[in-house]
Amino acid sequence: MKNPHPNTGPLPREVADSYVDELIALDPIIGTYLGVRESSGKLPDTSPAGRDAVARLARTTLVRLDEAEARPGADSEIERRCGRLLRERLTAELALHDTGEELRWVGNLHTVPHAVREIFTVTPMETEEDWAAIAERLRAVPTAFEGYRASLELGLDRKLFGAPRPTATFIEQLTEWAGEEPGADGRGWFEEFASAGPEALRAELDTAARAATASVVALRDWMREVYAPSIEGSPDTVGRERYGVLARYFNGADLDLDEAYAYGWSEFHRLLAEMRTEAEKILPGAATPWVALAHLDEHGTRIEGVEEVRAWLQELMNEAIEALDGTHFELAARVRKVESHIAPPGGAAAPYYTAPSEDFSRPGRTWLPTMGDTSFPVYDLVSTWYHEGVPGHHLQLAQWAHVAENLSRYQATVGIVSANAEGWALYAERLMDELGFLTDPERRLGYLDAQMMRALRVIVDIGMHLELEIPADSPFHPGERWTPDLAQEFYDAHCSRPTDYVASELTRYLTIPGQAIGYKLGERAWLLGRENARRRHGDAFDAKAWHMAALSQGSLGLDDLVDELSAL
Repeated sequence: MKNPHPNTGPLPREVADSYVDELIALDPIIGTYLGVRESSGKLPDTSPAGRDAVARLARTTLVRLDEAEARPGADSEIERRCGRLLRERLTAELALHDTGEELRWVGNLHTVPHAVREIFTVTPMETEEDWAAIAERLRAVPTAFEGYRASLELGLDRKLFGAPRPTATFIEQLTEWAGEEPGADGRGWFEEFASAGPEALRAELDTAARAATASVVALRDWMREVYAPSIEGSPDTVGRERYGVLARYFNGADLDLDEAYAYGWSEFHRLLAEMRTEAEKILPGAATPWVALAHLDEHGTRIEGVEEVRAWLQELMNEAIEALDGTHFELAARVRKVESHIAPPGGAAAPYYTAPSEDFSRPGRTWLPTMGDTSFPVYDLVSTWYHEGVPGHHLQLAQWAHVAENLSRYQATVGIVSANAEGWALYAERLMDELGFLTDPERRLGYLDAQMMRALRVIVDIGMHLELEIPADSPFHPGERWTPDLAQEFYDAHCSRPTDYVASELTRYLTIPGQAIGYKLGERAWLLGRENARRRHGDAFDAKAWHMAALSQGSLGLDDLVDELSAL
């Protein structure tokens, strides 16, 4: 029944925040990331019925948003921007649901089992009561994994197949989580995690952890014996139609994929020229920049030891905060706090960041996967931690949490558009270069190599999935069409990362098509928005004020982001 009094009732921000409340009830993992203690002992319904419930909530919320946007006051800047984000996000999420992507989401990250495992690393564990909730959550793991399996089974019934290569990698990861990889002690990841709990709950935690590990083994065996054979021969790539739906979800824009592919190549050529200049400073006469980077692997500055690199990264972020606060940003005390951590084993190779809880009782954290290494080259870390920590992900996501009362809970938390956040983080790396933090040739060549990797992502991710032709001016296989094997060879020739890292990256692109292009395309949106604002203001343009206004507007898709940044 329609509201008989359309001029009364909630405005878009209230609709968005009600959506968050209802979503947390359906998905306690989100609740834990937001710092909701009541979520600590629960996991979501990961079965098809659970996903359908989330979709119903999205559809109902869109109806409420239609009504809210017709009310007086809905056209204010803050209400309009929130409504714009909510509509775009829910529409993109429903497109994924309606095309069945959730029924074949298998790979080395961003799956239900990955989310279930990772949420334990940020669940409160300070008190015995916290650990009692963890025990309850551990007991919920088998049901969550069974629900995920039921979703994949429905996907098989509907001929919605996951990709074989990501599936094989996922099976390997499950084997590691189960503690059954060569050289392991036989204890699974959940058992290792639970061993840190209090003695008073030892029996309860151990029993629940063993059951969780058994569910890992059961899922692994089913994936290996049933799922993998069922999808054998299906393509690893998704094609233009599916890619468009996925790219919309991760980028918040209907992209011209051919133009984006061409942009990736233009960035490749620009960065290659800059890399050659920096490489000459490190190893004169080097045949390629990657020969100079290999030289740095042997003779460059390194940090020895896992704890030592964690502490060094912490100090790097502390130094960045001291240098930037008051000069290029205005940071609240709670935004200034960020922690460096070592990532738990068994995940993807790339570093990552987890945002603070809403009340900042859990600070923002960066995570370094060591992949078994104990020695770490500095060139490979500095710009990455500007990206993950300060002024990258941490400043943006912590600032959103800080100003949540002026936005909406939705804008500051679950409404994140991947390309907005990743674009800001890549812009942050470039900003540090612009501000003179990367004048050392080692660090600058490492920064350019990281930028090059993001350009390669645009080329390879779009090229592989759409099977595009490699252009005639490419130094690599001109005229051929992309395949995953060609992508591996291309990366090996134009990236400093080791082969196993590159393999993990390519599996990532096959797992979540359209996500990896958001770094460069997002950076382009941030740069365009800044340039448009600078032209509008002329000599009166204040970069610090623009940065803080930009970081305080919450998330937006890329098309909307350029509009809003240009108007600041």
